[in-house]
Amino acid sequence: MKLKNKYIAIAALGAMGLTSCSDTLNVDSPSQMDQTLVYSSTEFATNAINGVYVLFCEDPYTSRMCGVWMQNTDVEAMGVSATAATNHRNAVWPLQGAGNVGWSDVKKVWDNNLQAIERANQVRAGIDNSPIGNQDEMQQIKGEATCLKAYRYYLMCNFFGDVPYYDEAAKWGDEIDKPRTDKNIVYSRCLQQLVDIEPAMKWSDVCTGGIERMNRDFAIGLIARIALFRAGYGMTKDGTMKRADDYLDVAGNADLAVTYKDVNGTEKTARTYTEYYQMAKDYCEKLIQLKPRSLYANFSQAFENEMNYTVENNAEVLYEVAFVQNYGGDIGWSFGVANTGTCVQGTTTAQVAITPTFYMSFADNDVRRDIDCAKYSHENDTIKASTSTGLYVGKWDRSLAAKELGSGSSKGTGINYPLMRYSDVLLMLAEADNELNGGPTQAAKNALTTVRARAFAGSPTYSDDVTNYVNNLTTKDAFFNAIVNERAWEFGGEAIRKFDLVRWNLYAKKIEEAMRTALCWGIACNEDLLNDAAVMATYPEAKNYVNWANKLWYAKVDKGSQKNLKTDIKWYNEKYQIAEDDATMTAAGWQSVNWGSNMIKRTRTYVYNGTDYGTTTPAKVTNADGTVTYTLGTAPNTTTVTVADGESTGITRKDVYAASDYFTRLYRGYSNGALTGNGVVPYLLPITTETLSASSVLDNDGYHIMDCNMGDGVNVEVATIIKENYK
Repeated sequence: MKLKNKYIAIAALGAMGLTSCSDTLNVDSPSQMDQTLVYSSTEFATNAINGVYVLFCEDPYTSRMCGVWMQNTDVEAMGVSATAATNHRNAVWPLQGAGNVGWSDVKKVWDNNLQAIERANQVRAGIDNSPIGNQDEMQQIKGEATCLKAYRYYLMCNFFGDVPYYDEAAKWGDEIDKPRTDKNIVYSRCLQQLVDIEPAMKWSDVCTGGIERMNRDFAIGLIARIALFRAGYGMTKDGTMKRADDYLDVAGNADLAVTYKDVNGTEKTARTYTEYYQMAKDYCEKLIQLKPRSLYANFSQAFENEMNYTVENNAEVLYEVAFVQNYGGDIGWSFGVANTGTCVQGTTTAQVAITPTFYMSFADNDVRRDIDCAKYSHENDTIKASTSTGLYVGKWDRSLAAKELGSGSSKGTGINYPLMRYSDVLLMLAEADNELNGGPTQAAKNALTTVRARAFAGSPTYSDDVTNYVNNLTTKDAFFNAIVNERAWEFGGEAIRKFDLVRWNLYAKKIEEAMRTALCWGIACNEDLLNDAAVMATYPEAKNYVNWANKLWYAKVDKGSQKNLKTDIKWYNEKYQIAEDDATMTAAGWQSVNWGSNMIKRTRTYVYNGTDYGTTTPAKVTNADGTVTYTLGTAPNTTTVTVADGESTGITRKDVYAASDYFTRLYRGYSNGALTGNGVVPYLLPITTETLSASSVLDNDGYHIMDCNMGDGVNVEVATIIKENYK
């Protein structure tokens, strides 16, 4: 890797003359370094741009923005505690971010982004004023700064909504305490700067640093991505989800327009959301025409490369964040397969998890399922099967890292993280083409086919899963829904789902679907509920899940010294219910982990004479005279019932079935655990009180920020089943 060893070494030089985190709203002095000197050579300019890159290695990005805060969705979702948290990540995950108004981590994220943006603006200004600024390498560096600025604003707009926009580098005497700027203006201005510099950038295979530096390949892809966000939905000040066209003067406000040339040299201007879809399509086509490449034959190859610290330019990955071992990077720490106890390669904190309903959504022969989702973990360097609510990202596993991380290691694995893969470009093209043409053209179908073809390569059901599947998508809605699903399966665990759901305005719908599916799966695993007419009238689709597994059965494979690979577990079933009963499987040496049974909980209590004596099973004693005595409850609240053997006890067993705590808590800020909310997910974070106190213009008014539900979550009750005359 060419770039990694430079990140930390030049950090101090790169930061000289640039504002610090604490200075993002208060500039006290002019630059202490002569900008003419800084940009008098490509070497000095490279040091300056590295001062922007190095901020990726700080905790606000490596841990928070990279993945941990990209939850909870229908794909990535981390389980949370019973008590609603404040000033903690346990408030970000369940969509209760309003509780973090005093959390320093939110302020650090805000500052880290603004610092990166200011440094990028300084680089852009320095090169514009440099006597050698027109040289190819200097234009490449300016392009990197422009990409870094745009990417940081992409993060800020999705985490905070409307944010202050800084078009140029701050100068002595400038007023930098700015109010929020509408996110669509921010996207448009960043896009225009990207469009203007992209042709001067270098392709990854000739750029110094390759895909570890932002290159022309990535710039084109980033333009397409941000164009889709500019075309999409976002949270507005009035707390509703809208496109720019719904509430802004997109025709008359020049700040909302972007002028560009497509690959054929035709000049176009994007103003409306449809025109931004066209822009996204044009730039996807531009990359495909100017720098085509193939997907890796093996879906896991890109992630294996990162685990092996291998960089390949002009391949599937367009750009990946170059993390440095021991100095940043949570891939394989909070992100990836869990390693607990004492492990040769160190341990994890595992804070990016996968929902069981996402695992179950895959077609049977889709190779991506067991790469996206790890249904195993490592404990004391021994493989361990996971329950359905203990799934983590399977794309990275620190136990397989090519470098010796050491048993005492934790963060700072140095494993890279991909910000964009070529399959993303293909799926963006397919999405935009479908939107523009009112249905998929052959070009859109070809792009989707390319992605699915790899996922089902060699599958005995290839025709059904690829050829017939794509050909049967004949309407706009059907094809769009297929794209929504495909992006989940293709990028599961890469933490881009949350932002996709926002721009589609599908966040509420998808988490409601996930909760409903989980509940129906749990019902299908319980015969009492399946046979209850009232339950089935309310949840008729539960019958569609009767073949989904209640448990998964597995056995450890005796492979001599190999005890810590996922192949050391042999699975009897991996998705579907089996005919054999538990006793038969256990007798045959199989072990089990709970699967569908985790989707619903049963609370069993015992009632006598109208009094509920709790969950303790009544103690039964047969007396010398042949009578039987039952003791209900726990001291001091107990009662005894004595009856002749065989007579009615008068004791009632009451089973209350409800949604599991796991799913109830995942999205409680949206619906307090109910299956439906108001359709608007409170996904934005507040600006912290510390930042607000330093500003005279910023506030948290509106944006659905402070009115989210801060409750602990209420389990959805499914049914109460009574058994009279308990014995």
